[in-house]
Amino acid sequence: MTGQETVITRKRRGPSPTGRGVLVGVRLHAEQLAAVDAWCASQEDSPTRPEAIRRLIEKGLRA
Repeated sequence: MTGQETVITRKRRGPSPTGRGVLVGVRLHAEQLAAVDAWCASQEDSPTRPEAIRRLIEKGLRA
């Protein structure tokens, strides 16, 4: 042995954090999730679920 150690780092799961904003974990009922998915499908750019929820929150806060 040459005196060097091999360090094996564990890979993390999921995408790398962006560091922007605060993570808010929310559980949705199947009906709520279906409504979000239907709203996504009705949009021209078909946003992802997280983006759709951001947009819907903005709409709700402006109302």
